[in-house]
Amino acid sequence: MRNASQVLYPGRGKGLVIFIILIALLPLVVTTQYIFTLLILLGIYSIITIGLSLLIGYAGQISIGHAAFYGIGAYMSAILTTKFEISAWFAILLGMGMTFLLAYFVGVRVLKLKGHILALATIAINIIVYTILNGWTAMTGGALGLGGIPKLNLLGIDLGNQLNFYYFVWTIVVFIIIFSSNIIRSNVGRILRSIHDSETGVTALGVQVSKYKVLIFAISATYASLAGSLYAHYIQFISPATFNVSFSILLLVMVMVGGVHSIWGAMIGTVAITFLNEGIRYVSHNYLHVSGEVEIIVYGFIIVVMMIFMPNGIVSLFDRFQKRKNEHESDSGLDLKPVDAKGGV
Repeated sequence: MRNASQVLYPGRGKGLVIFIILIALLPLVVTTQYIFTLLILLGIYSIITIGLSLLIGYAGQISIGHAAFYGIGAYMSAILTTKFEISAWFAILLGMGMTFLLAYFVGVRVLKLKGHILALATIAINIIVYTILNGWTAMTGGALGLGGIPKLNLLGIDLGNQLNFYYFVWTIVVFIIIFSSNIIRSNVGRILRSIHDSETGVTALGVQVSKYKVLIFAISATYASLAGSLYAHYIQFISPATFNVSFSILLLVMVMVGGVHSIWGAMIGTVAITFLNEGIRYVSHNYLHVSGEVEIIVYGFIIVVMMIFMPNGIVSLFDRFQKRKNEHESDSGLDLKPVDAKGGV
């Protein structure tokens, strides 16, 4: 395993350091509880979108049903702690383990599909889980939801405190970034990128493609489960409406807008769409007086525009800037070379 300064991209270890410093200093400038809550939710959503980036951007497997795994993690933690009085930490681990096994079992069958058929299959998974959460009222509380979920406590640190929970969530995000980057840079990551480019070619080399596709599907689902547990213990109340297909679409939009082929892109998209989502709700409710999920219309428009003008997402702008900077430095370097007596460089 590489050290923390090498796990992201070659020569970009300082990006992680800058990111950590930014996260550490943000609470000093945030003045409202509303923005602070959004920052915590951004951390929770980033855990899911990083997993989706691994699945879609690197392995080339679409999923429009990750809200299902997000919901499984949330309800596992909620049910085990409120109805069976199991330790919250043990409940989180059980939720992650159960989600991994379920996703692996489902993935073995579903990931044999391709393209839009695979997308429809993942939507079906989301609908099935959503229906169970709505219908199993004795255990989940049905449409009324489930409350009384306990706050977390870590080694005497009260994570019910918003500031403590903020640092806790973003510390997990940093570890997720490092772990995911190590996957990308490992042999497994190289195989996943090869599968994305040409599944047929990788199969011809004797690689068991299905094993790697199912594995990364299960890992990304486990990320979503962890995020769901954190959400449940932070909000202390959950309902099925939070985990419907619309949220799965929102997650997909986040990854596509930011840049599906980059972990940083997934996080940039998460920030952009989360704040855009809040802005749309504020304007539609307070000025346009429009009810319903107006943001879905906007998401559709955004996807079309992004696919036409910026198919690699917002993160591609940074890549272009870096490329131009390198070209400029290269040109400057040539100009500074001494000229010999014959006029050569």
